Amino acid sequence: MHRRRRTALAVSAALVAAAPLLAACGNEAHPGAAAVVGGDRIEVAALQSEVKDVRAAQEASPQSAQLIQNTGQLSRAKLHGMILDRVLEQAAQDAGVTVSRKEVQDARAAAAQQSGGEEQLAAMLLQQRGVAPGQIDVAVREEVLLTKLAQALGADLTTPQGQQKVGAALSAASKALDIDVNPRYGSWDDTKIQLGDYKAPWITQVTKEPEAIQAGG
Repeated sequence: MHRRRRTALAVSAALVAAAPLLAACGNEAHPGAAAVVGGDRIEVAALQSEVKDVRAAQEASPQSAQLIQNTGQLSRAKLHGMILDRVLEQAAQDAGVTVSRKEVQDARAAAAQQSGGEEQLAAMLLQQRGVAPGQIDVAVREEVLLTKLAQALGADLTTPQGQQKVGAALSAASKALDIDVNPRYGSWDDTKIQLGDYKAPWITQVTKEPEAIQAGG
């Protein structure tokens, strides 16, 4: 049980931890929007608010200098996560998958217990995924949603084949949402399910041919 939860958390982390290094450029097709996903705007102000919350949490940490140094591209990392959250929601909707508030609460309680408490869970998520304390429920919900999506698809996330099946569902949802990113943050790749040139480990796997995948990649 714990191994499966750790696997889901690792996959979820790989999905949302992208931080590509891209040059700012060009005109804005949607002034004030960091991205438009499925016709809905992700406002620059909303993105900046998420970044500000993470920076505040990092600055309050005993490891503040290292945490900040390791997240130099935090704005792009958070935007990647905000877009991917919507892609995951669409893929789940397409598969008839929903997540209740109680499921999120139960998953958070289990994660906190496994981590040694809420404080330890918050510290781990801040360090590993750039998640501020106020963003934990969203991160946990993504994990639960990803796990249930995989179950609905009959996909085992511990195998390359299962990862590919989920990746295909996410890619289809991404294309359907017609994602348009403000050029200052880069561009979205529907096939690789990522922002810019960043290659998260799991995403790299699901975009390869099956025979090219190596265990533990």
